[in-house]
Parts: sequence; C-alpha cells; structure tokens
Amino acid sequence: MLRIRFTADDLTRVRLAPVPSPVPELHAALLMLGAPHEGLLFGRWRGRLLRSLPGAAEPLAELVPGGTAPYFLDVLGGTREEGFALIRAARPETVRSELERVYAGQGPVPPWIRSLHAGDSEAWGTLDRAQRAAYETVLAPVWPLVQDLHRAEFTRFALTAAERGLAAALTAVAPGSRLRDGVWEWPADPADREIRLDGRGLVLLPTFHWRGGPLVQDLPDRPVVLGYPAGRGLPLTPDDRGGDGGLAAVLGRTRTEVLHALAEPATTTDLARRTGVSNATASAHAAALRAAGLISTTRTGRSVHHERTPLGALFVGLPSAGGPPWT
Repeated sequence: MLRIRFTADDLTRVRLAPVPSPVPELHAALLMLGAPHEGLLFGRWRGRLLRSLPGAAEPLAELVPGGTAPYFLDVLGGTREEGFALIRAARPETVRSELERVYAGQGPVPPWIRSLHAGDSEAWGTLDRAQRAAYETVLAPVWPLVQDLHRAEFTRFALTAAERGLAAALTAVAPGSRLRDGVWEWPADPADREIRLDGRGLVLLPTFHWRGGPLVQDLPDRPVVLGYPAGRGLPLTPDDRGGDGGLAAVLGRTRTEVLHALAEPATTTDLARRTGVSNATASAHAAALRAAGLISTTRTGRSVHHERTPLGALFVGLPSAGGPPWT
C-alpha cells in the first residue's frame, strides 16, 4: 500500500499539472516498452516502436540497469527543451551518486556511463541525442493527443474538486483509494511505502502511457510529484483521432470488429455472422478479448453468450457501468 501523509498546509498545496510534461511522459512510455504484461493491448504497440527506435536511443536502456532509473532524470518542464535542460542542470554530485546507486551490484559499467559519471560533455551529448531520438519516435507522433487527453483530465479533476471537494477529486484519480485522517491510501499499490509531504505540497501528473502503479518523485525541498495512469488505458497511436483506427492498431481489425459487434450480447455463431468470419475464428478472437477483460462469456446449457464488459464498452466509446469514459 502507498500512503501519502498530508499536513494541513499540504491540503492547500495540491495541484494537477496544468499542461503535460514531455520528459516524464517519455520516461513513462519507455517504462511501458519494457513492461512484460498486457500483451494483447500493448504487444503491437511495443513491437512497432521497438522496431522503429533508432540506434541513437539505445544508451537510454543502459541508464536503467535492473529497471531502476537515476533520480536526476526526475524532472518536469512544460516543454521538451525545459525538461532536457533540467536534466543537464543536475548537480554533479547528484549525478555521480545516482549512477553509483543504480549500478551497485549490476556488473560492468558501460564506458559512456563512466564518462557521464565524470561529467564529460561528450557523454552528456550522448544522453541528449538518445532522449531526442526516443522522443521523436515514441512521443512526438502522439503529442497532440496527449495534450487533448491532459486537458480532459485537468477539466475532470477541477470539476470534481469544485463540485464534491478535494477528497473526492483525489480518490477519483485512483479508484479504490481513500483519504482519511490526512493520509491518502492506495491499497492497489504493490509496494509498501509511505511518503510524507511535510508542507512541500503535491503535484498530480496524469500519464497516458504507463499502466502500472503510481510513479513517485520524492526529492528533498521540492513538491512531491505523483504520476498516475489516466486516459482510456490503450496505447496511443497517431491515428487515435481518426475514429477506430487507434483501437484497430492495438487489437487488430477483426478483434475490433468483434468488439463493435457486441453492441448487444451475441452467441459465437451470431458473432461469426456479424463479422463475416468462421465460428472457430470468432471463438478465438472472443477468447483473446475475454482474456484482456474486454468481454465476458456465460454458458447456459449448450449456448454460449458473449457481451462487452464496462471496460470493453469504454474502449469503443460507449457509456460504461462505472460512469462516462475519460476522453
């Protein structure tokens, strides 16, 4: 469980970042590239990006040995250039100590990392080129969509806080969490950790690539930044603004058609007829969608009926049982 402890002052210093921050969003996307779960929804996205990442981006993987990133990468900045400049402005002693921390017990250190540890300008150039190459491949094509999604999330948070209060707005950020006695509890977080704000305040930063637990930046004398998964839960693709193109890019055309065909519950035979495929193909696609939590299947005697789950309805843009979609 994650516990975030507020003082009275902290409750007046909670804000949601007014604009998306490119560098944290890029890092969230790169983390998702390396995450092994959610193969159906993210497998195509991972494969496409990994094939298209240029060699100049490869050094970034060497900055996170064992999946642990150095804290000097934890910056905000309203633009890409601001974020990169904040990384470059990190204190030399912080860079050295963080590189030593993440490489402790990790085996040989790559030469360019040793040079970065020594403050070599060419090593900083390697890092800068790697981040720019990753940004252009991973984030630049979908950045307008990230901006749209962020505006929607900002509006949702602001309206909830205005209509129902801060506690309701915070718990809407993380369904299942609760704020009581000055402590915001996230039971779903797998790590057992406690963050004390101690008057520094809290910045909420929605991320639209990461689907794991909260990403916390807890640095001395700075507001704590909490990155949380927001949006629809799908990987972002450049054609997401064009109807169902983004969903088809994730699930595949036939599975998207199957999901759309379940506007009303249907048997496997009905699905096959509606989508123009064989019963065996319809059954296989239904099984994949069921494994992803997008449809449910019930059996009554010899009949099998499929229907969308609230998550599946959310993905095709229809109201779900849990309320309106976050779009």
